[in-house]
Amino acid sequence: MALQDDVQTILERGVSDGDVVGAVAQVVTGDGTLAAAAAGKRSADPDAGAGAMTLDTVCWIASMTKAITGTAAMQLVEQGRLDLDAPASGVVPSLAEVGVLEGFDDDGQPQVRPARSPITLRHLLTHTAGFGYEFWTEELLRYQQATGVPSVTTCELASLTAPALFDPGERWWYGTNIDYAGLMVQEVSGQRLGDYLDEHVLGPLGMDSTNFRISEDMAARQSAMHARLPDGSLVAIEFGLPPEPEFQMGGGGLYGTVGDYCRFLQMILGRGSRNGARLLQPETVDQMAANSMGDVRVVALPAVIPDLTNEAEFFPGIEKSWGLTFQINEEPLPTGRPAGGLMWAGLANSFFWIDMANQVAGAYISQQLPFADSRSYQLYEDIETATYASL
Repeated sequence: MALQDDVQTILERGVSDGDVVGAVAQVVTGDGTLAAAAAGKRSADPDAGAGAMTLDTVCWIASMTKAITGTAAMQLVEQGRLDLDAPASGVVPSLAEVGVLEGFDDDGQPQVRPARSPITLRHLLTHTAGFGYEFWTEELLRYQQATGVPSVTTCELASLTAPALFDPGERWWYGTNIDYAGLMVQEVSGQRLGDYLDEHVLGPLGMDSTNFRISEDMAARQSAMHARLPDGSLVAIEFGLPPEPEFQMGGGGLYGTVGDYCRFLQMILGRGSRNGARLLQPETVDQMAANSMGDVRVVALPAVIPDLTNEAEFFPGIEKSWGLTFQINEEPLPTGRPAGGLMWAGLANSFFWIDMANQVAGAYISQQLPFADSRSYQLYEDIETATYASL
């Protein structure tokens, strides 16, 4: 019970200090729960009538979607319907046309050349295909402004016509890669991404409060989004993805609960299985949890759109690689997580980690922008540290 008390105290302190309006966290083993806590409110708006933040509160999990889409892709790799190392344009032909952004001419028009080699599913799952997000990529923001190509957050297919920033496999850069992986899942399965996930991932795991579409039941439990003002306070803001998207964003479109996400984490801890439901073969999960990009390493992401994100890098100074589709710390972390641990995050300041060696994982979710908010992130890191102190 000590960890349960610690996690609850961390969240309550965060609320009272103004680090978050509300937050939830859960720490799990492969077959049990070590701690599950919630604190604060679903909205800072006193007129919203929002209730307390609870474990069944629905939140935008943003890029925590990526590992779920990656799982779907790896199911199809197992079946021989997708190939990690074949040209991905064989499944999504537009990938052969995207090109590489070389720069801009004197009139500010983008200069795009053909890529020197084909993009593969492995490139997409490791973020080495060359695609970016405009909020971390000045050249991409400039490209969008020059051409009118929309942001991926519009969920318009036109957003996926933006060029890559370098040739496949050359380096790591974080972006829309998993959205293309989601299109590949759709193409070979013949199902819309959300329908495929319902049938093959979310449903078997009992993740019945996770979806691209917010049902009435989910809406009644949904947290508001918040923004950190210059004075450090948090206010509720209007925020939401398009309710009828042109494509379902495999890189960041899911809404869900912390309990649902921890069911997914338990499946990874179980090397593809949870409560008798097998989603992946053990060797597939081992492959997903191993460095899949060679000597390439994760780098810091600059804050190009400060309303959406601060500069972002977890554990600076620690070497980090990428699996299929997790960040991997190549060295032990000050929290106690050993080398080989997995983690990632969502834009609204949600974070998770998976430790296969110690068979422990955890997720923390708040709902506020900009990303990499030092005060919200510290609560997550404190929870991870408390977990290892309790083991």
